[in-house]
Amino acid sequence: MTKSAHMLRLGVNIDHVATLRNARGGSHPCPVSAALLAQKSGADGITAHLREDRRHIKDDDIISLKQVLDIPLNFEMAATEEMVSLAEKLRPNAACIVPEKREELTTEGGLAVVGHEARLAPFITRLKAAGVRVSLFVDAIPAELEASAALGADIVELHTGAYCDSGGGERAAHLKLLRDGAHHADQLGLEVHAGHGLNYENVSDIAALRQMTELNIGHFLIGAAVFSGLPDALSTMRRLMDDARAKDIA
Repeated sequence: MTKSAHMLRLGVNIDHVATLRNARGGSHPCPVSAALLAQKSGADGITAHLREDRRHIKDDDIISLKQVLDIPLNFEMAATEEMVSLAEKLRPNAACIVPEKREELTTEGGLAVVGHEARLAPFITRLKAAGVRVSLFVDAIPAELEASAALGADIVELHTGAYCDSGGGERAAHLKLLRDGAHHADQLGLEVHAGHGLNYENVSDIAALRQMTELNIGHFLIGAAVFSGLPDALSTMRRLMDDARAKDIA
């Protein structure tokens, strides 16, 4: 990747608009309406995770998102026959394969690619044959990045949770792992994204990584939108990302 031929993209995850809706049942607030507002407010893409237990996003949400969006839809999914079959029918712009456990509140850690190549390979082949770009949500570990490239993934999304949850010297160590991982992934020919736990306070150091092309942010933006509105939350995040990238380029 060149030093930067483009600004960093912002993907907005609308899962937790669905969480609010499902807390009371009914149809409000509508995650599809939130996605359209995010699109109008400058989002570069929309991410939605259809979990096996349908705890937030529902099948109809994914179908509607694909129908109405003019910006890319990133379909987060587990590596299961059910989800791959749905992705083959919907043909979202990208499918991001994530680890999934019913008992977790949110995705915990990156996908284990190493040791699971034989299970993942057929799913990746089918997604690519359907014209869907394949992203793997992984920790910034060289072996996982190399395995992702060997399987033919187009993208790796680096898991930023440990970086976001730490502070001081520990955060600096996690940032170095992410910096080294982004560089290594780029050298392997992978497009590099990042996400999980990013907020106004911690996004700048990730946005400044020159190999980074997209950040996917959801829970924090939806929480901030409760107080300031979604357009304002996106505008603030966009400014922080662009300022960090501009300093890197300068």
